[in-house]
Amino acid sequence: MPAQPLLCLHGWLDNANSFLPLANALPDLSLLALDLAGHGHSSHRSADAHYYLFDYVADIATLCRQQGWQQLIVIGHSMGGMIATVLAASFPELVSKLVLVDSLGLITTTPAETATQLRKAVISRLQSHQKQKPQYATLAEAATARQQQSDFDLATAMLLTERGCEPTAAGFSWRADVKLREVSAFRLSEAQARAVIRNLQCPVLALMSAQIPVEIRQAIQHFKADYPRLELVQCPGGHHLHMTDAVFCANQIRRFVSAEPV
Repeated sequence: MPAQPLLCLHGWLDNANSFLPLANALPDLSLLALDLAGHGHSSHRSADAHYYLFDYVADIATLCRQQGWQQLIVIGHSMGGMIATVLAASFPELVSKLVLVDSLGLITTTPAETATQLRKAVISRLQSHQKQKPQYATLAEAATARQQQSDFDLATAMLLTERGCEPTAAGFSWRADVKLREVSAFRLSEAQARAVIRNLQCPVLALMSAQIPVEIRQAIQHFKADYPRLELVQCPGGHHLHMTDAVFCANQIRRFVSAEPV
């Protein structure tokens, strides 16, 4: 068993509870799941700040240095996989192995779309100040709303809801910062993204869902050849396969973690 924890990074608008099914299926390994800034029980960024992928990378790199961690095994789902990818490419001394859960490549923008991307980002920021979080009478009602936007059952939705909601005067609402829904003002070009991925030194296991969303299917075609040491495994289940098919994922992760580096 690794002396250091397997660091788990959740997806956009999820929280650390998304890794509970996987942790239960891996009792022999020490998993540590975080709430990323603006999610779950973690603080929101300041009023004048926004949420950039690279700021999350800085958060994790800072945590690793504070804890004295090096050569971690990192598991990242969706957005968490993108954060983990950039972390491993930029700080190879921090990551020994990388597990991507329904996450491959990075979200990019063509140079010609830069002005349009900036325009969308500014408009979304102006609109976010006017948005109100939905209110629910009970946690079960909130979980039902979460399930309707996802690919899992109500019990799975409740895992995310229990950590993702907080009491309000009207009942319950989501803890997540409303600014998380803003359009990003900055994205890498495809050439920049490829350069980052090609800088990966560690072996990578990508567990991809059988029900792959279009954007992830496109990412596989665009980026899989850029990973120097990639093992691609198709898994049953949808986008949250580490929750809905945790035993299958756990078996793949256990094999990957215990394998000697080639």
